[in-house]
Amino acid sequence: MILYGSNTSPFARRLRLWLAREHLPFTYQHIDIFSTEGRAILNEHNPAKKIPFLVDGATVICDSNVIFRYVSQKFQLSALTWQQENVLTYINACNDSCVELLLCDRSGFDTKDDKLFFNLQRERVSSLLTLLDEECEKSSFINCSYLAISLYCLLDWIAFRALWTLDEHPNLQHFYSVFSTQDDVAQSDPRNH
Repeated sequence: MILYGSNTSPFARRLRLWLAREHLPFTYQHIDIFSTEGRAILNEHNPAKKIPFLVDGATVICDSNVIFRYVSQKFQLSALTWQQENVLTYINACNDSCVELLLCDRSGFDTKDDKLFFNLQRERVSSLLTLLDEECEKSSFINCSYLAISLYCLLDWIAFRALWTLDEHPNLQHFYSVFSTQDDVAQSDPRNH
């Protein structure tokens, strides 16, 4: 299995960490989707033009959620409960809104403007961080490695991109500081690439 992604992608990072922690056989291939070569690889394998994607022989899986389910099924690992799926949706939605804001900012828009799109993204991030602050103490969350990894990768990416603060979210702050000390987390830090 080859996992293609960017070293800075929180979606690729979560899969890299999870696959390694589960001791599953995979190769990670960094691609720069903005380079000619990276774009060609992306176009060849993923019509959705997003990373990460997984190539497993003739099978190509084009989304981080689907990759997680595919690998879990292939190696007979536990599936997420419906509540855990919901929490993963919250993490992904928060991440998606942060990505949208970052891309708009890099495209020259002032994302602090009082515009519907920006307002909706900021509202979504704020409310989801509050919800995740509550969720990260529950056993359904604590007992799920993939959710914990996914949340950490979101929080670290937010910090890495300086998009939001966790000042109003003490549980997330604590979770982030504890998770940050793990060796594999430090090795996958996007600041080191």
